[in-house]
Amino acid sequence: MAMNRDTLLGYLTDAFPDAEITLTDLAGDDNHWQAEIISAQFSGLSRVKQHQLVYSALKGTMGGELHALALKTKAP
Repeated sequence: MAMNRDTLLGYLTDAFPDAEITLTDLAGDDNHWQAEIISAQFSGLSRVKQHQLVYSALKGTMGGELHALALKTKAP
């Protein structure tokens, strides 16, 4: 099972409507993604907290429908 770009982008834009989001399909299989997310919601948060917000936005799909996600997060 894989997650296509539109689905992944939908989860992320719903959770981070102000964000600049860049998605890269690392293996060309819709199963190994890299997401670069710049959002004001990350301001003042540790990298761990930023990543927890992203995983929460994925609503339990990580490890199932979405196999791998490399994250780069920061505040503007």
